[in-house]
Amino acid sequence: MRHIIYHILIISVFLLSTMPLHAENKGEKINATEIVLSHIKDSHEWHITGEGENAIVIHLPIIVRSSTGWHVFSSKRFAEEPDAQGMRQGPYNLAIGEGELHNSEIVEMIDTKYHSVFDISITKTVANLLIDALILIFIIIYTTRWYRKHQHTDPAPSGLTGLIEMLVSYLQEDIIKPCVGEGYEKYCPYLFSAFFFIFVCNLMGLIPFGGNVTGNIAITFFLALCTFIITQFSGNKHYWKDIFNPNVPGPVKIILVPIEFIGIFTKPFALMIRLFANMLAGHAIALALTCIIFIVGSTMSASWLYGLGTFSIILSICMMLLELLVCFLQALVFTMLSATFIGIARSEPEYE
Repeated sequence: MRHIIYHILIISVFLLSTMPLHAENKGEKINATEIVLSHIKDSHEWHITGEGENAIVIHLPIIVRSSTGWHVFSSKRFAEEPDAQGMRQGPYNLAIGEGELHNSEIVEMIDTKYHSVFDISITKTVANLLIDALILIFIIIYTTRWYRKHQHTDPAPSGLTGLIEMLVSYLQEDIIKPCVGEGYEKYCPYLFSAFFFIFVCNLMGLIPFGGNVTGNIAITFFLALCTFIITQFSGNKHYWKDIFNPNVPGPVKIILVPIEFIGIFTKPFALMIRLFANMLAGHAIALALTCIIFIVGSTMSASWLYGLGTFSIILSICMMLLELLVCFLQALVFTMLSATFIGIARSEPEYE
């Protein structure tokens, strides 16, 4: 609920700030697509708030290896505006692409041509990923300290510890145990980690200046890859037999085996796309609804600004309420499907 209140306050400030500029900026077009994409996509600067000279920006470290060796410096050393080629020039013949070519990529100028470099810079997504990981570690340590100081006969914990205990019990008894089956205990650490990591990242993404970690396909790809590897290494002989030598007539087997083999990869692919698409779409819609205020403020009269601006705020509140539910559901769905895939790979046939 704090995230919702904070989001409402931010939107209100934005709305009030556009009112005095309405008269002199009337007719100026607002590029809502550019605004939404700039907030969603990854970057080498972390924009907090404000525009122009009043902008509050955290310049993140650049760590690259070019033809002249390793270079570590602040992204502030890149030019703020791109040149005619759409490149923001920086030191050591390096540049960041801002156009369609080399979009948000650090490249090196060699013989009048741009070449890719080995880039391990701390981007906005990486910075948010580290912060989310630290928050999750704090939650785990805070919770485990309570159990070290209490006995199992003591009253149930309350507050954050009670919430974590409720979620762990629900996941273990209602999701992991039924889906995985016998021997589910050894898979609990991974499935618990996946759920709470995704849940924390989703919640932190609701902060207006936060990063859209789970809306980055590289993050969801890695999570899906972990499920894929664990599933394949957990598969028993019946799992592989059903894929490569199912008990069906020969002509059917010719068709079924390729389909089953492709299914090995489509399952984690669906996990990756489901989480990525849902979180990205939720953030994009919330930002698009906020942009209505700016569009109305730059093109219509003050009465329309108040009316549609208020309507936009109401829609944004509804979207944030829905996003809170989606944050939990997407973490739950990823965990449930991962447990289901592992359970399928370990299941024994009812008859031979």
